[in-house]
Amino acid sequence: MISRSEPELKSAGRRLAIDPWCVVRFLPNSQRFVAARFHRRSDADGYLQVLRRLLPTAQYEIVFEAIAPEEMEDMSRLEQRV
Repeated sequence: MISRSEPELKSAGRRLAIDPWCVVRFLPNSQRFVAARFHRRSDADGYLQVLRRLLPTAQYEIVFEAIAPEEMEDMSRLEQRV
């Protein structure tokens, strides 16, 4: 597992909260790869159209990745420490 420093975790948490719409590529063995994150669903739709034109055989979907209240509390504690 890749360890991350506290500032990187802080920015990753903000990114999740600000950009919840994800374009996800499905990989073998039930894995997934987040190709991009967007603030607006319409932006994610446009990006998905481009990806499907460029890579027609790959499987992509748009996913809304909400943050649980517990995770928000953890992020706020981390921000206070930094």
